[in-house]
Amino acid sequence: MIKRKWDMFAESVSMSISNIKGNKMRTFLTTLGIIIGVAAIIALMTVVQGATDTMNAQFDAMGLGTLRVSVMGTAIKHGLNDDDLQAILSCEHVAGISPSLSATVTAKHGDTWSDAISVNGSNDEYFRHNPKLLGRGRAIDAIDVAQNARVCLMDGGAARTLFFGEDPMGQTLYLDGLEYTVVGMINEDENASLYSQILMGGDTDGTVYVPYTSAKKMLGTSTVSAVEVYVTNPDDTDDAVDELKAALDEIFNNKDKTYTVINMKSMTDAMNLMTSMMTSLLVGIASIALVVGGIGIMNMMLVTVTERTTEIGLRKALGAEPGQIQVQFLIEAIILSLLGGVIGVVVGLGVSLAICMNTDITFSLNTFAIWLGVGFSAAVGIVFGWAPARKASRLNPIDALRSM
Repeated sequence: MIKRKWDMFAESVSMSISNIKGNKMRTFLTTLGIIIGVAAIIALMTVVQGATDTMNAQFDAMGLGTLRVSVMGTAIKHGLNDDDLQAILSCEHVAGISPSLSATVTAKHGDTWSDAISVNGSNDEYFRHNPKLLGRGRAIDAIDVAQNARVCLMDGGAARTLFFGEDPMGQTLYLDGLEYTVVGMINEDENASLYSQILMGGDTDGTVYVPYTSAKKMLGTSTVSAVEVYVTNPDDTDDAVDELKAALDEIFNNKDKTYTVINMKSMTDAMNLMTSMMTSLLVGIASIALVVGGIGIMNMMLVTVTERTTEIGLRKALGAEPGQIQVQFLIEAIILSLLGGVIGVVVGLGVSLAICMNTDITFSLNTFAIWLGVGFSAAVGIVFGWAPARKASRLNPIDALRSM
């Protein structure tokens, strides 16, 4: 019994494939909507996932368990002084801090100069928590910070601008008229992080890192407006945020809008939520093409039922049951939609790979998107193939044979 049903199913599949092969152009035009819909879903989900993974990697590089404080200050108190920094450092869940200053200055080496060099004032803690940032040479250390040392590290952009064709290591340059010695080089791949791009901007000739104490003297200020706060344990980030806000409220006498605390984990969660919503919206829009493709399949199957009325009548006259007729036409609709789904997957992966190769997005195979595309196409075949299959199974054999 089971073997007989299997043989009948295999025969139905064979007949469906034969009929599809016999109408190649019509089959292609029918499945085109499915191909476009599935390809759009695969490409959109893969590219968005790749972009999300890339941004998450950037956020991870910036450091989960790291808080960033930006100070707007008040009319009287513009930033954080040394006592304020010490108050932040004394918080229970704070392991270390890195005060930060940034500005665009004029730099000169020999006869070469630029008025678009970005200076970033940092300390030893910053490089300790970003070990991959150092390419060669040495980083800024605690002695440099304590002694306001005029040493610096520079990235490839600044090196090409000021030391084109030369090795900057050990050489001197002038930043706003003050002499500095190059003691290290920055890893360019690490320096091109998301935060660095936001902080430094994209219209500079490169970045130079100096001790934040010497940066204060260079810029003529006694305070800093930004601090990176390193939490003892990423799991204690929320407690650290509360402690940090309490300390800052005390520093600024509970004035509103005097500072902001950026929690990288919260930013990552918010970004993931936004990309998830965006993906759902884009997939919903792309699914319209699948619905259109399903309507095309239903239209073709209705035409096929009309063309094969005589065949249906003969099969019923020879004893074929309505269920067998219905299964055959339903299988044909499913094969059509799956064929379009498989081609759509290949096209979608090719499009997403091409997009990722021409951007900074990391390509990663999204198996969920593939299963979703194929599963959706199969569902479309079942839903839109049901009515034509039902119509074929309910044909009266006598009326069907009269059309011969």
